[in-house]
Amino acid sequence: MMPDSVLDLDAVSIAFNGNLALDGLSLRLQPGEVYALLGPNGAGKTTTLNLILGFLSPDRGSITIDGIDGVANPIGARTRIAYLPETVMLHPALTAIENLEYFALLAGRRIDAGTARGLLADAGLQGEAHDRRAAGFSKGMRQKVGVAIALAKDARLLLLDEPTSGLDAGAANDLSQVIRAASARGIAVLMATHDLFRVKHVAHRLGILRGGVLVDERDAATIGPVELEQLYLEKLAA
Repeated sequence: MMPDSVLDLDAVSIAFNGNLALDGLSLRLQPGEVYALLGPNGAGKTTTLNLILGFLSPDRGSITIDGIDGVANPIGARTRIAYLPETVMLHPALTAIENLEYFALLAGRRIDAGTARGLLADAGLQGEAHDRRAAGFSKGMRQKVGVAIALAKDARLLLLDEPTSGLDAGAANDLSQVIRAASARGIAVLMATHDLFRVKHVAHRLGILRGGVLVDERDAATIGPVELEQLYLEKLAA
């Protein structure tokens, strides 16, 4: 039986040198749900991603990814996750197709060139770039290859760390479309960002993190861009 949620953080806390980086954080994402975790630098966003990825262990609380205990079995849980860091690293000497085939193989899946082309197209990468070496790719193009890797891996959860940082308006819009496509496939998406404008148009839910505490949470459809900005500034100043 499939689990009810793809990601479940229950009262997760962690401290560094006696200072709480996360304090009782609880999050639950359903299949296909896009959640934007908003907050300034130092709010705990990257710590949250590192806990989900199993690079850190919480002092208290539980983390479950697609029914797998992420604390007891971080390697098993990681097989369900695709992670796009702020800068997606590809092998510069390989083409987009070769990179996709290589990273899919690392994830235990063998794909042929035709399948790779289809996945790259689904991720929004134009056909003329499929056979180009990644050395000349823009950040937006590298992200699209990263999303294709997530699709090839058949990941259930996609983690994005500051995905719109450094993107122009066109590339940011392309990324939004790719996130919607991943959502339509049933992939849950967690975005850690401080880009209020973009997330409003792609996320289903928004959470504001301050000092390791989730201070507010809203359905994206119920709040306008101006109201969101006011709420964000209000919560950070409180």
